[in-house]
Amino acid sequence: MAHEIREGLVLPTLIFGSVEVRRLLRELETLDEQLRQMALRRDEKFEMPRVSRLLDALAVENNCDLLRGSDRNVLRDFLKYVIEQAPTVHISFAADPSSAFTAKIVGWFRANINPLALVQIGLQPSIAAGCVVRTQNKVFDLSLRNHFSRQSELLIASLRGDKV
Repeated sequence: MAHEIREGLVLPTLIFGSVEVRRLLRELETLDEQLRQMALRRDEKFEMPRVSRLLDALAVENNCDLLRGSDRNVLRDFLKYVIEQAPTVHISFAADPSSAFTAKIVGWFRANINPLALVQIGLQPSIAAGCVVRTQNKVFDLSLRNHFSRQSELLIASLRGDKV
């Protein structure tokens, strides 16, 4: 990479998946272009272009000034690094989790697994309750469906009236 990645950069909890990271990269490139065009026009009435809440949170949490090209480059390189290197965990739920719940999950993964961990949330209504967690090489089925299927012999025996 052309610019060195500054130590200590963090991802805010709001930025939890690769979709958000890629969106931020596109937004940074758009901001770069807007500021470059304003500089070329030497616009007298300079007004900072609007940025998303996510980009603002990323800049504030990392003490970066989006008006400085060097800070934008540092953030861009950091986001590219995150896309290439961060571990991703896929979690499927039966229903869409709330944003507060998602933030707690992301916070836990970043505190206990990797500070750059990305979490991809999916829906799988057939799991009934619980979740299915997938990493690159492991699957943890913590669903009610899986629990019932493991206990099916016990259920059948109890329905027949057999002593268990």
